[in-house]
Amino acid sequence: MAGRADSTVLAGARVVLPTGTVENGRVVVEGTRISGDPAAADTPVLDLSGHWIVPGFVDMHNHGGGGASFTSGTVDEVLTGVRTHREHGTTTLVASTVTGEMDFLAERAGILSELVEQGDLAGIHFEGPFISPCRKGAHSENLLRHPDPAEVRKLMDAARGTAKMFTLATELPGGIDSVRLLAEHDVIAAIGHTDATYEQTVEAIDAGATVATHLFNAMPTLGHRSPGPIAALLEDERVTVELINDGTHLHPAALELAYHHAGADRVALITDAMDAAGFGDGRYQLGPLAVNVENGVARLVEGNSIAGSTLTLDTAFHRAVTIDRIPVEDVVRSISANPARLLGIDDKVGSLEPGKDADLVVLDEEFRLKGVMRKGEWIVRPCPPPSARRPACRDRSHT
Repeated sequence: MAGRADSTVLAGARVVLPTGTVENGRVVVEGTRISGDPAAADTPVLDLSGHWIVPGFVDMHNHGGGGASFTSGTVDEVLTGVRTHREHGTTTLVASTVTGEMDFLAERAGILSELVEQGDLAGIHFEGPFISPCRKGAHSENLLRHPDPAEVRKLMDAARGTAKMFTLATELPGGIDSVRLLAEHDVIAAIGHTDATYEQTVEAIDAGATVATHLFNAMPTLGHRSPGPIAALLEDERVTVELINDGTHLHPAALELAYHHAGADRVALITDAMDAAGFGDGRYQLGPLAVNVENGVARLVEGNSIAGSTLTLDTAFHRAVTIDRIPVEDVVRSISANPARLLGIDDKVGSLEPGKDADLVVLDEEFRLKGVMRKGEWIVRPCPPPSARRPACRDRSHT
């Protein structure tokens, strides 16, 4: 399926650039990068007429996939999860952990950091154990802890510079000091699994918190006399809000509300995926907790709380454009450019610009995934138009 040419031209598609969509556009790939130079006359051309070319997706909140967990899987299993999401367009992925014992999480950070260092992952996100028992979701309550800066620092050190984000209930003792510590080290402090008031959330943002972990989920609802964290997170231009667009975590009206008040430049579409993403229904483990997945919805066996998602970002993209009617350019910002900027890697990924990695996704006219390229290599090779189709081409629309 995969093969790298020294140079190739992708032609005829609608190409979504930071400046807008180019009809009948061209993307020139040289080696692992996008080129800004004209292609040589003999450069192979792939006709993608009737398709879209968008930047590769960047998922900053993902717990696993393909039957594998990033929290507990072996290195090979983690790589299976990474490959699963790549096949669905996520060319850049941050591995998220779930609540566990501190020593166990430190050990996992060491394992995952090696995969970051070799380029398979873009970083580590610690979701828990520093979260509220009142809004624990699919986290084990007996393992939760206050966000003691010393313990936050322990996990940062274990990650050897690869920690990208911590989700914190910042209203808990040590929360504000932990936010300041993370901000000082250029690690994202994300407010989530929180029972904070509006005023407490504002304090955390002022201290340096810049992300809302899966906005609306695992936090108090928006009230007209007690607006809680949702209002504070939506109104502040310093905050980017994560949204899980799987049709289960959010009503379309909630998604529209977030886009309307935050704007497309402050939304990051994420999966919050667990092991079952790209794998199927069945019984799974999310950390120490048993999860049942039925009809693609993951819930705890005990308590029935939603336990992450089985979402892949190609589905999130498709829903955003076809169901939620969000402009394609806005979806691209939310699913690629914004998370890349937050992670500090937008000089390499997140948009189709010369000099950046040749990470891109090919979609058909109905916004179904047809091709994925990462660093100039086809992970999923798109089919040419029917008139030029060769027998070796595998059309994913029938798989």
